[in-house]
Amino acid sequence: MIVEEIMKVDISTLTPNDSIADAIQLMKEKKIRHIPIVDQKEQIVGIVTDRDIKEAISPIFHYEEHKEDLTKTLGSIMSTNILTAHPLDFVEEIAALFYEHKVGCLPIIQEQKLVGIVTETDLLHTLVELTGAHQPGSQIEVKVPNKAGMLCEITSVIRDRKANIQSVLVYPYKKDPAYKILVLRVQTMNPLSLIEDLKNAGHCVLWPNLPGMDS
Repeated sequence: MIVEEIMKVDISTLTPNDSIADAIQLMKEKKIRHIPIVDQKEQIVGIVTDRDIKEAISPIFHYEEHKEDLTKTLGSIMSTNILTAHPLDFVEEIAALFYEHKVGCLPIIQEQKLVGIVTETDLLHTLVELTGAHQPGSQIEVKVPNKAGMLCEITSVIRDRKANIQSVLVYPYKKDPAYKILVLRVQTMNPLSLIEDLKNAGHCVLWPNLPGMDS
């Protein structure tokens, strides 16, 4: 999946000369937490977040003494060290940027122009869709040797049960690098017979490990 499939293109922006009060009003109206700051050429020059604003204005109990805080320009508080991405980047690549740099949003740039934005919430929604967690079904976790062909073996068992696979994830088995965990979302509300088939085929089902069932 590429970034242009999940990015928001209806972007609310301000300029460096706009005030903190303008940013507060825009965030309230649009229910957003990040505002890209652009110049006259619509090129991004900074980012202002709700955290930036909270740090820039006086505490509420000193508000009456410091009303001038709201007139400060966004250029004086915006972050200018900006990470960006391209619409054709892969979603997993930008997810790594969010993870590594602990950012809350990523402006999407094409031909030096701001064309979209991706937030942590967008990534979360994408994860839910990719895993099929928002659809009725059952999750099965199987520990398999870390070697070629194991996914094919597992899916062939599921195929024989005529069950539909909604998603597949693979992650390391932390206790032993010689194994991997396959996480399969299957379109069935009663996976018991499927679990029995997997176990009878010699596979180690970690989840669900129901009472009375052999592991």
